[in-house]
Amino acid sequence: MLVCCFAVSAHAQTTPDGFAIPQKGRVFEFPKDHGSHEAFRTEWWYLTGHLDGVDGRRFGFQVTFFRQAGRGAASGKVSHLHLAHAALLDAASGRFWHEEKLNREGWDAFSSDKTLDVRNANWSLKLDEATNRISVAATVKAEAVLKLELEAVKPLVVFGEDGVSRKGANESAASHYLTFPRLKATGSVKVGMQEHRVSGEAWMDHEFSSSQLDEGQAGWDWAAIQLKDGREIMVYRMRRTDGSTDAASTLTWIAKDGDLKKAVFEWKALSTWKSPHSGAAYPNRVRIESEGSVFELRPVAQDQEQGGSITGLPYWEGACDVLDARGEVIGRAFLELAGYAGDLKRHLGGTQQQKRRE
Repeated sequence: MLVCCFAVSAHAQTTPDGFAIPQKGRVFEFPKDHGSHEAFRTEWWYLTGHLDGVDGRRFGFQVTFFRQAGRGAASGKVSHLHLAHAALLDAASGRFWHEEKLNREGWDAFSSDKTLDVRNANWSLKLDEATNRISVAATVKAEAVLKLELEAVKPLVVFGEDGVSRKGANESAASHYLTFPRLKATGSVKVGMQEHRVSGEAWMDHEFSSSQLDEGQAGWDWAAIQLKDGREIMVYRMRRTDGSTDAASTLTWIAKDGDLKKAVFEWKALSTWKSPHSGAAYPNRVRIESEGSVFELRPVAQDQEQGGSITGLPYWEGACDVLDARGEVIGRAFLELAGYAGDLKRHLGGTQQQKRRE
């Protein structure tokens, strides 16, 4: 059993409706902490990656599992909803498939509190404790099938200060943020009747918290960057309603040996793509400057907007190349742009309220 050693916090705090607020000094124990934390309102297991077929085809993928808890207005009883997103990009054709699922906890959806074992209908994410490998399986729009085995190339990292990643000034605007920044991926992608043997690299986040946004925040821009030289960067910019960058925004370098270094950064949009589906304008070509380095995130395809079929909340989540100041490709990244297609706070609460009334 792997333990990340932080001193235990003496007094855990909760939200007004009784959900836990992340506290400094939490002791993480694995594989248990790869599993579900039902004391927290919101939790997600998030996988993105880049795959190359033996035939030269390139794919980008995302599979995310969410658990959302709520209390009944009269009974106070906690119930759990499970939302899941999956998406696949075929870089050669530019075709992009995406799908959402929403189920109540039970036969159709499940998340173990003992290990990494999450399921939503026929989508699954599971750790094999004997081999330390993670398997993920998902179908997308009945047109694509993704089956992968993942193996950590670099050890798990814990972002934030003393185990807490801040997202805003309010104490509740925080999460516990665990990441495998580089996973070796092997498996298959089936598109129609054609199956492609693939290999590549993935990134896996696992966060749990009880608050999505702080007051005055409109959304976020987030990127997971994997450089060819063995380093990674995690960066998020919390956007305020006036367009400014919230002070809680952060960039962290992950060295080749896994050491973390938080650094000052500048985020600048270089161009914008307007969705023909939602009408939202996404600044999906970005320049990031930090520690004397300049990177450009350039989308592999413009139309990588997803979501909205269940939640009503579209967002842009896409595979990107990473270019240096000379225009050379030095890595790959995934970029997420949330809160450009409407009131993010209203939508985040809307699905839970709607499902509770059913």
